[in-house]
Amino acid sequence: MEKLTIQEEEAMIYIWELGSCFVKDIVAKYSQPAPPYTTVASIVKNLERKQYVTAARVGNTYQYTPAIRESEYKRTFMSGFVRNYFENSYKEMVSFFAKEQKISTNDLKDIINMIEKGKE
Repeated sequence: MEKLTIQEEEAMIYIWELGSCFVKDIVAKYSQPAPPYTTVASIVKNLERKQYVTAARVGNTYQYTPAIRESEYKRTFMSGFVRNYFENSYKEMVSFFAKEQKISTNDLKDIINMIEKGKE
């Protein structure tokens, strides 16, 4: 799975939200001022080339559908992030955010509860 640029990732998030969509639908999701239609079309073509979306011809345009689930993308790139920045340790990652006060004690308790419920 090829890494996405920031612009590609933003467009892909909109595509995941929309499901099957056209470029005009994606452009409408951007906050104003939205990028030009041609820019978004180019980004979506890159996503197709990277096999993140599939295209189906509808009249004189294309309808795009996600080819990769959002959860699959997150899992793949979070694993790389943890490996590259936290010595492949999720414990180190959580510890880092706790030390930097980016995550509270209550957040940690909520995470523990979520983990414990997931094991049931």
